[in-house]
Amino acid sequence: MIFWFQKGGIIMYPILLCSIIALAIFIERLWQLHMAQINTEKFMNEISAMLRRNRIKEAIDTCNRTRGPVANILKAGILKHDRSRAEIREAIEDAGGYEVPELEKNISALATIAHVSPLLGLLGTVTGMVRAFQVIQEKTTAATPVSPGDLAGGIWEALITTVAGLVVAIPTIIVYNYLVSRVEAIVLDMERSSTELVNILTQGRS
Repeated sequence: MIFWFQKGGIIMYPILLCSIIALAIFIERLWQLHMAQINTEKFMNEISAMLRRNRIKEAIDTCNRTRGPVANILKAGILKHDRSRAEIREAIEDAGGYEVPELEKNISALATIAHVSPLLGLLGTVTGMVRAFQVIQEKTTAATPVSPGDLAGGIWEALITTVAGLVVAIPTIIVYNYLVSRVEAIVLDMERSSTELVNILTQGRS
């Protein structure tokens, strides 16, 4: 790996940095999304049972003990349990407006890396070809025969940086789409749970 890295030239350093950043973001987001996801159906059943028995404080305490955005937005709605449907919905939406950006935090950086890495590889390709043609010009000016070995360095750089850029970009796109799908699943849970909560809290009201 060190041999290939050295042959790729200076452009390999920003490509390597992109790969490290992408890996760090993936691990951090994977952990955070894992912590944010709960058994929503079971949790909602518990909360619903408490609310139907008018055990508001117990429901709030359960939300406090439960990690994740679903519990947080339900708590915001329960705290407004004696208000109108519109006010409860507004409280939930306000809480969701904070929770969703937290779920999506840093994920857009993966998309940026996925786009930038191939461009860095292309830049390395261009600089490598420039080196190759520079050698040809110098040899031609000096009336010296050009050998394949003279061009090898530039061609190595051109090919390796392209490969490196794609090697970083392809898995980054995959993990980006995976994380986006995880976020969408949690947001869907939030929407379903909030709708169910509003219906429970406002049941029987005119």
